[in-house]
Amino acid sequence: MKFNYQARTKTGEIQTGVVDASNREAAFDVLKTHGFYVTALQKTTAIPFYAQKLKFIERVSKKDIVLFSRQISIMFKSNVPIVESFRAIAKQTRKSIFREKILKLAEEIEGGSSLSKSLSLYPKLFTPFYINMVRSGEASGKLSDVFLYLADYLEKEYSFRSKIRGAMVYPLFILVVFIAVVALIMVYVIPQLSEVLEGTGQELPLATRVVMAVSAFLKKLWWVVLIILIGSAVGLYQFAKSKTGKKFFDRNLVKLPILGNFLKKLYLGRCALNLSTLISGGVPISQALQITGEVVNSDLYKGLLLETQDQVKKGETISSVLERYPSLVFPLFYQMITVGEKTGSLDTSLMNVVDFYQEDVDRSLDNFVRLLEPIFIIILGGVVAGLMGAVLMPLYSMGV
Repeated sequence: MKFNYQARTKTGEIQTGVVDASNREAAFDVLKTHGFYVTALQKTTAIPFYAQKLKFIERVSKKDIVLFSRQISIMFKSNVPIVESFRAIAKQTRKSIFREKILKLAEEIEGGSSLSKSLSLYPKLFTPFYINMVRSGEASGKLSDVFLYLADYLEKEYSFRSKIRGAMVYPLFILVVFIAVVALIMVYVIPQLSEVLEGTGQELPLATRVVMAVSAFLKKLWWVVLIILIGSAVGLYQFAKSKTGKKFFDRNLVKLPILGNFLKKLYLGRCALNLSTLISGGVPISQALQITGEVVNSDLYKGLLLETQDQVKKGETISSVLERYPSLVFPLFYQMITVGEKTGSLDTSLMNVVDFYQEDVDRSLDNFVRLLEPIFIIILGGVVAGLMGAVLMPLYSMGV
């Protein structure tokens, strides 16, 4: 019988491998005689290649982190030791890639590392915000409450992002249909009509000649256009991900008439949610501003929050600093913070701001989607009418 094992050596090194033994207890004994401290032992099962999960396809999602946080909170409330909690959660975790990381966390904690330090080993899974919240929970002895806060926070953020993505599906579908219809007309319909027009031997209007030339180019060199479009999309995506591109889009998108206000509400709502959660968890205001700046996902608002942090250290209030930036911060935002600062309930005031902006953004999204349908239909109708008109009008004028 074969068993997969994971164990620590006397020097603290982690080793994995396979051991042959008659049963589980015998496998433990074999490993102990070799000076190993066993941390995981599981019977090897032969899985057909087609049933095996490919690890590089698996991805730990926000939903997984939400569930993990809730489970940890419940375990801590039930006074289950931290290492046992992690191992119990690992057994229930379906994704092998996440299960391995949870077991690794359990080993690190068992080896004497703090929970927050162990979590920092996986920065792609646990953000600075998450780690600092856990660190504050360790200091205050309220880890159970902190993980509950984190689960609620991540769930709210996940739900909000899902709503935005869901709202964009329909407009993208309409855009794809729009492009497909125009391409079909240009590549198949217009070339057939062009043959009729060219057969008349009459001089054609400029608009007709332009449409026919574009149609002929697309039919002959459609692959060139496709390569240019894909290349442009990839180039734009890479530019948007770069530091220069991110700064460019962050600074300019918020200046746009409708989209700008929408993005401001989005970023301010995110700032308020992060700050409220951190302050509720016992993180000092100055540190909360810094952490929020790191996770707000906007260089513009990151700079604003770090500037606010510097001024708060000098004795100013958050609201007095934010009031100086009317182009980035709505009056309602800093007025609510002023109320929170005066009443000593800043976290509650910020959460009220979160609720307000989330409802406002939800309404804006719904209105945006409702408006897009008739706008796209009008544009599509106009383009199709223009293309067909440019080709058909000469036919009618010649009586063909």
